Amino acid sequence: MIRIINQLEFHHLRSFLALAETLHFGKAAETLHISQSALSQQIKQLEAILGTTLFDRTNRSVALNRAGQLFLREAQLVEAQLKKSIARWQSEHQGNQGKIHIGFVGSAMQCYLPPLLKEFGRSHTHIQLHLEELTNEEQLEALESGDLDIGFMRSNQIAPNMNIKSVYEENFSLVLPNEHPITQENFKNLGQLAQERFILFPNEKSPLYYQQILNMCAFHGFVPQISHRSIHGPTIFMLVENGMGVSIVPNSLRDEHNYNIRFIELDNIQQKTNLFAVWNKTNDNAAFQNFLPML
Repeated sequence: MIRIINQLEFHHLRSFLALAETLHFGKAAETLHISQSALSQQIKQLEAILGTTLFDRTNRSVALNRAGQLFLREAQLVEAQLKKSIARWQSEHQGNQGKIHIGFVGSAMQCYLPPLLKEFGRSHTHIQLHLEELTNEEQLEALESGDLDIGFMRSNQIAPNMNIKSVYEENFSLVLPNEHPITQENFKNLGQLAQERFILFPNEKSPLYYQQILNMCAFHGFVPQISHRSIHGPTIFMLVENGMGVSIVPNSLRDEHNYNIRFIELDNIQQKTNLFAVWNKTNDNAAFQNFLPML
């Protein structure tokens, strides 16, 4: 069997299928755009490879014998599979099929990403989206290694081989326990929180966000006392709820229904937080190229 597979070529199958369909050397040769002698030679080669004849030939007729009938079924399966494989390859090459690996920070899934993913899925039904929540740092590492096609993060510190695009800008929100004396009505500015303990994202995980918080506090004359650090919104909210400190988060991350906390949107300050899309300049995933215009 190995010898047959090694010697068999697709032009042998094409010649066999054409002759099996027409049962006429002249018509089959015309279909294949080759001479009758070339077709006859290819059929003889095929029969030599298989070790048996496939046609009963006379001066007036050509007919499939039993071996030929059995081989016809298998040759048709091979041809059909090849057509399917080529069609699938063309579709993936053109980006109509395939997979896109997407990383994101938690706040991106609260507001920006869901409608984008829904719209893309509706128009590209044969492209699979694989989503993974990761920190800024983890996304950048995965983009470098090729494990992600695109990341949605709150960091603009990227390598030269990356593209970056700001896709969403929003206000920050102050997070306070429900019983805190500062309310929406009496809040004036962050200077009122100079003596509070703060719960923030770690600097090494989100340096841009961290620096923006420091800048906001510095504008009002104080450096925040950081008591706890977390990269997860629910953890931050639980710490605030239990009186462990106050926090500042992207407005889209606010959750006013599952915790005993209150949010005050900081809509009168200069600093905004941006969500960035980042991807490798050399990414050649055709499916991903169809995703980029959605940004």
